[in-house]
Amino acid sequence: MRRFKFKRETLLAYSFLSPVLLFYLIFLMIPVVFSVLISFTDWGGFDFASMKWVGLKNYRTIFSSQSSFLNPIMTNTFVFAFGGVAISFIAALIISYLISRMRYEGLWRTLFFMPAVTTVVAIGNVWYYMYNPTNGLINGIITSLGFRSINFLDDPNHALLSITAVSGWMGIGSAVLLLSAGLKGIPNDYYEAAELEGAGHLRQYTKITFPLLKPTILFVLITSFIGGLQSFTLTMVMAKSGGPGNSTNVGALEMYNQAFSFGNWGVASAMAIILFFVIFIITMAQLLIFRKGGVESY
Repeated sequence: MRRFKFKRETLLAYSFLSPVLLFYLIFLMIPVVFSVLISFTDWGGFDFASMKWVGLKNYRTIFSSQSSFLNPIMTNTFVFAFGGVAISFIAALIISYLISRMRYEGLWRTLFFMPAVTTVVAIGNVWYYMYNPTNGLINGIITSLGFRSINFLDDPNHALLSITAVSGWMGIGSAVLLLSAGLKGIPNDYYEAAELEGAGHLRQYTKITFPLLKPTILFVLITSFIGGLQSFTLTMVMAKSGGPGNSTNVGALEMYNQAFSFGNWGVASAMAIILFFVIFIITMAQLLIFRKGGVESY
């Protein structure tokens, strides 16, 4: 009887979970398996009869000396992801700490979070016009100070860094929200005890705030890096197709172009598999580093 009751409870639990499990199966697991399979094929999309098995040919093409995927595309991807995360994370650490000690904290958090709920296309177009070399706001300020205008998006030396700066600015709001929530979870008793011992704000931050904020920092870094490595919309909007040349082309944008512009779905899927392993390795490295630093809950 007890065993029957356990089975009944298990079936009831799975019946409630079935919509989520079905959604997970249809929209995640099946596409992942299908993507792995077509990475070993030569397929132009849509017509299954034209699918041809080619084995590791797509991977050999990607890693060949003639391919631009590893350099400059993946190099651009790392610069874009690491640069954007560095800007947003460092700025968010400072901002979240400052607004936690200011009046109207909720208002400040809302203002900083607003770019995170604005569409990437809108933000990209606004910054595109702000970067305009003739009548853009930024170049207007530069020329008013007596300097020459900068061709931010058409110069290969400036284009990627200009878009990376926008990506970092976009990520500040989400990071501030998460880090502020982490700061709220630190008991005030620690700070009161530190003040009694004569510790200043800098020592309190380095000895109390930062160590206790490590789980939140880990979450912010991992999600931000994954988002940065997968991002391509901002680059597509601001630099059109990764130009000039391939100076702003990133991994996800190259996959999009290979699949929808050139009809090379097999090559695009192989690139997606490679990017997956890159993200997996970086995530595991972050977990290992933080675990050694004392974040045992992960």
